Amino acid sequence: MTNASKASDIALLLFFIFLVIAGPILVAPVGASYPDLLQKFAIFGIFAIGFNILFGLTGYLSFGHAAFLGAGSYAAVWMFKLLSYNVIPALVLSVIVAGLFSVVIGYISLRRSGIYFSILTLAFAQMMFNIAYSVATPITNGETGLQIYNDDPQWLQGADSPLTTNLFGLKMNEVFWRPEFMGFEAQFNVGYYFCAFFLIIAFYLALRINRSPFGMMLRAIKTNQNRLNYTGVSTRPYTLAAFVISGMYAGLAGGLWACMDPLAGAERMQWTASGEVVLMTILGGAGTMLGPVLGAGFIKYFEAIFSKINDQVLHSVFAFLPDGLENFVILIVHPFVGKGWHLTLGLLFMLIVIFMPGGLIGGITRIGRRFKRGNTAARR
Repeated sequence: MTNASKASDIALLLFFIFLVIAGPILVAPVGASYPDLLQKFAIFGIFAIGFNILFGLTGYLSFGHAAFLGAGSYAAVWMFKLLSYNVIPALVLSVIVAGLFSVVIGYISLRRSGIYFSILTLAFAQMMFNIAYSVATPITNGETGLQIYNDDPQWLQGADSPLTTNLFGLKMNEVFWRPEFMGFEAQFNVGYYFCAFFLIIAFYLALRINRSPFGMMLRAIKTNQNRLNYTGVSTRPYTLAAFVISGMYAGLAGGLWACMDPLAGAERMQWTASGEVVLMTILGGAGTMLGPVLGAGFIKYFEAIFSKINDQVLHSVFAFLPDGLENFVILIVHPFVGKGWHLTLGLLFMLIVIFMPGGLIGGITRIGRRFKRGNTAARR
């Protein structure tokens, strides 16, 4: 790696750290500075970064990564029930369990490539979803989901402890600072910064993987795997390693989700959750560093904000219009918000794929290059 590359990586990492630390202030003007949403930004950012290691670098499209997300959640909740509400042991178990599942599923699925690999991962994920939903109810509590209760064993903490996940006494749901910023309230939450710490670590590790010889081999596999096989290079160990690392990222995200909301349900393993991380990665820019995190934040923001807009909110927004025109505008807008927010997301996704094939990061990069060329031409 050249000195210029090292300098650019350091600059990118510092920029990312700034965005994460200042997150509550940066998103306050758009109404996203509340703990639950901020935590989801960080958690699904980790999920998308891990998925990008597999899909963005190797080109292997998995439709079953929600299986590892759900496995991580179940492992964390069981650790809360049996051991204590301290989040550190729960996260360790989440990553280990997700890693074990990903070794088994990856070893079998990676015997095929292309669409056959994608179908195999989807099949495994749906099998795990159905097992969690019905077959393994003594472990997963079926459709009700796994929760923590006062009568849980709690071998290290005691059954009479409050039902609150914590980091050595720091409660995950605690807001420790509410500053006003440009007329908006920013909420600084313990849980968000706990997740943010792991988000920064996950980003740093992904950056190192991307720049390493291992990352170069993964990109070579994406470019032409057959050529590597013809030269005598076995690509299976590399793709399996990428799959397992990606699965462990998903397990970490699932464990963090359970730490913020101590509940694990089979719905976290559904194929729609797997499709969501695919959308996040493609929307932000597959193969880029910031793209998956940006895509995760974009989709989670739409889910949290647009899905809450109902007719009452629309009437308050368009109250300045005459009654007849107000009702007409609401009739037009209504299908795109509330329960129909997926329609808006789908249209935006189509526009981005058509006009920004490289995702949001690719589009921003192209706009920046054109602006730079325009400035250069103007100086001449």
